[in-house]
Amino acid sequence: MTLPKYPSCSSEYTYEDGDNFVCPECAHEWPQVAAETEPEELIVRDAFGNELKAGDAITVVKDLKIKGSSSVVKVGTKIRITRLTSGDHNIDCRIDGIGAMQLKSEFVKKA
Repeated sequence: MTLPKYPSCSSEYTYEDGDNFVCPECAHEWPQVAAETEPEELIVRDAFGNELKAGDAITVVKDLKIKGSSSVVKVGTKIRITRLTSGDHNIDCRIDGIGAMQLKSEFVKKA
C-alpha cells in the first residue's frame, strides 16, 4: 500500500502513526479515514433553498454593511459567484465598486 502525499506540501515521506498519517516535513497530522473516503460535494443553498453553483448570478436580499468601511452592499445588487467554499462565509465573489468579498449564502437569492 502506498501512503498518500500530504496535499499542502506534497511530501512523499508521510508515515502512519496510529489512526493518523503524519507529514515529517511540515509536522501536520490528518486522519487515515479522511484519506480513504472521497470528499463530499459542497452544497450551498441561498435564502430560499435554491442550490447555488460557481458562476451563478445572485442578488442580495438585505443591505449588508461592510466591516471596516462605510460602504454598504444594497438590496438588489447583482453579483456573480466566483467560488463556493465551506465555512461561515461560503460565497466568494467580486462586487463592482467594492472588490472581492465573501458573503453568507443566507443573504442572497439566485437571480
